[in-house]
Amino acid sequence: MPTHQIHVSKDYLIFCAAHFITYDGEAEPLHGHNYRVSVTVEGDLQTDHLVFNFVTLKRLMRQIVDRLDHRTLLPDANPHFTITRAGGEITVLTHGRRYVLPEADCLILPMPNTTAEMLAQYLAGQLRERIGATPNLRACEVQVDEVQGQSAIHREEWRR
Repeated sequence: MPTHQIHVSKDYLIFCAAHFITYDGEAEPLHGHNYRVSVTVEGDLQTDHLVFNFVTLKRLMRQIVDRLDHRTLLPDANPHFTITRAGGEITVLTHGRRYVLPEADCLILPMPNTTAEMLAQYLAGQLRERIGATPNLRACEVQVDEVQGQSAIHREEWRR
């Protein structure tokens, strides 16, 4: 059965955020990116001959992306991080380093590491929650670019 896709990549689907990840037993230094996000949804045409409304998709993605903008992104499930909240501050302990950040400037995300791959998966999940039950949609693909030429893509099937 033929399917169709719509794709959105807009200049306002950008978020500037700091993060640091762990890999190979080490932790990166705290640094930031100007992340760019694009999204593709795939599915059957509805009775109005649309897969999904572009205006709605752009609005939803902008809401999701804006929540990450100008934040330090922290994972809630990284065994190498100890994160505590007290007095309006977040303290992160990792690999002998201690970071104290204003709580309002941080966003703790439900993931093991704030890699581009995990951010793409998180964004796809957030979109799925906001779209809800839409029987014609089959799949979603989210791309997160850290810099031009360096990106991660997460694709998930929404209907089989």
